[in-house]
Amino acid sequence: MTTIQVSLTFPRTVFSALRQDPENFVAEMRLAAAVKWYEMRILSQAKAAEVAGLSRGEFLTALARFGVSPFQYNADEIVAEAIND
Repeated sequence: MTTIQVSLTFPRTVFSALRQDPENFVAEMRLAAAVKWYEMRILSQAKAAEVAGLSRGEFLTALARFGVSPFQYNADEIVAEAIND
């Protein structure tokens, strides 16, 4: 897998305000972005887990922590899709 490194600059006070060291901050930021993009249906579970640097199972556990459903379709959408097929 080819990777690209991205560099971001934050004020030092951000880390103390969040009570995290830079390494944990980056991991949490990757996870938060992956969860949000999954919630917005931009990424699949597998791709979001990859962005977060987690296994798919670990990502599913993280979704619960953020209060995000692991299901991207609600009951109405499933019924509508079934009717249209």
